Amino acid sequence: MNRYLFICAGTVLLGVGGVVADGVLKSAQVCAAEEQVSFKGDIQPLLKWRCSGCHEGTGEGVQKSGLDLSNYAGLMKGTKFGRMVIPGDPESSNLMMLLDWRVAPAIRMPHGKKQLSSCDRDAIRTWIRQGAKDN
Repeated sequence: MNRYLFICAGTVLLGVGGVVADGVLKSAQVCAAEEQVSFKGDIQPLLKWRCSGCHEGTGEGVQKSGLDLSNYAGLMKGTKFGRMVIPGDPESSNLMMLLDWRVAPAIRMPHGKKQLSSCDRDAIRTWIRQGAKDN
C-alpha cells in the first residue's frame, strides 16, 4: 500500500503568508501540497483490509445496505439508502460520517470493531477531496 504524508510547515514569514497586526509579525500555518491519493494503491487495499469481511460478496454489510466495497463501481454506486461518496466533499460524504463516527453508534463503521485510525480516515478523506477518482 502506498502511503503518503501530510506535511505541515511551521511558521511562514511575511511576504509568504505572515500577517502584520499592531506592528507585530504574526505567523500563519500553511500545509504543503498534498500528494495524490490513488484508489487502487491507497484506498482499495485499505477497504479490502478493514471492510471486505462484511462489504464484499454475500457479506452481512452487502445484504443489509447493498454496499459492496470490492471495487470502485460498488463504492460509487453506494447503498440502497443513497450515495456514500460525494467527490470533492468528504465532510458531506456518508462514508466519512460513518467512518468518523458522526452517526448513531448502531451504524458506525466498521460495525462492532475498532475505529479506523485517523491516518487511514485522512487518506480516504483526501481521496474524496481530490475528486474520488478511479485511479
